[in-house]
Amino acid sequence: MAEHKQIRIPQRISVALFAMLTSLTGCATDQSLAPPANSEQVTVRIKVPPELKAETVEVMYRSTLCTFTDHGAYGDPYQRDGYQNMDIQPVQQGQSDIYEAKVPRDGGGACQWKLSNVTFGVTYREPDRFGENVVFGAGGGVVVMFDDRRPSRSFGLSIHVDGNLTIKENYYPWIDEEFIGSYRKSVNLTGSRNIHLMYKASTARLVYFEPALHSKYIVYSAGPRVKKKGAFTKFTYPDGSILENGDYEPRFQKLEAIRLAAEKK
Repeated sequence: MAEHKQIRIPQRISVALFAMLTSLTGCATDQSLAPPANSEQVTVRIKVPPELKAETVEVMYRSTLCTFTDHGAYGDPYQRDGYQNMDIQPVQQGQSDIYEAKVPRDGGGACQWKLSNVTFGVTYREPDRFGENVVFGAGGGVVVMFDDRRPSRSFGLSIHVDGNLTIKENYYPWIDEEFIGSYRKSVNLTGSRNIHLMYKASTARLVYFEPALHSKYIVYSAGPRVKKKGAFTKFTYPDGSILENGDYEPRFQKLEAIRLAAEKK
């Protein structure tokens, strides 16, 4: 009868294996956010025009302790900082037009999460007031960075600000119709930098956003109905002037000039 021998793993291998498994799981066992009660906070304050509403404040935290493997354009693996998201609904202050969200700088938890950026803004309260099935398109957004890592939603170069951040921006209603593919009609908020304003304000404790909506000065655009050379989007401005020259968005300075000229009369 064959003798069965018991195989034993040397203790040093067992310890090494345990250490390896521990390092692999690490803070992955609990990567949740847990902001401490005494965390310093950043106040996001928005002055909201009557026709608009404050959007949810989207907060991103990053961790250098809890990383993950990503891959470059050629498939090369590399380590990236971990990230977690938190949504905060701005709260109306009494019966005023001011809405606020309190954002903890310290995300806490085993991963020691730190505030990376916030995204917030305004949108139309009732976009269908511009017609049946009209939806809100884009514009009226702000991204504020608190570290050196660009957020996934990046739009051009960021403006660097020391201390608290105050943003005052003019916006105009932009109603766009598109015909190629399925028909769609949207109302957008067009400003000096269009979709999102980008800032870096590492030390800010207050971010104040005051959008001014010039609702009487509407710009309309209609995309081409067929794809062909020389077919451009047609823009009709509040003064009746028309541009059909390859622009893909309204000319903000033209809208400003039209409004200022009208206000002088």
